[in-house]
Amino acid sequence: MIVRFQADADLNFLIVRKLLRREPGIDFQSATQAGLAGLSDLEVLAVAAQEGRLLVSHDETTMPRHFAEFINSRESAGLLIVSQALPHSIVVENLHLIWAASEAEEWINRISYLPL
Repeated sequence: MIVRFQADADLNFLIVRKLLRREPGIDFQSATQAGLAGLSDLEVLAVAAQEGRLLVSHDETTMPRHFAEFINSRESAGLLIVSQALPHSIVVENLHLIWAASEAEEWINRISYLPL
């Protein structure tokens, strides 16, 4: 199955926009589209899991811990942590590579940090 992305509320929207400009066929839902504003990390993880979307977040502090807690009881489509210091061009290239060269099943219950 094709990888579909979900942006966390803290992810810089320019990343979503630049990736979609590069490849309009990518399914990358913004936090606004998913109604994630104000939700806890566990609630965000639940929304992404329910939709089968790989969650993309800048939250290096709390999200990895909550992800570990979440996958103890439920399956997740995965989590990508993106450093805010990483240039957008590198993030876009990595996300495009993930979309083009992997399957959604490869990311289940997996946490990864960009760059790959």
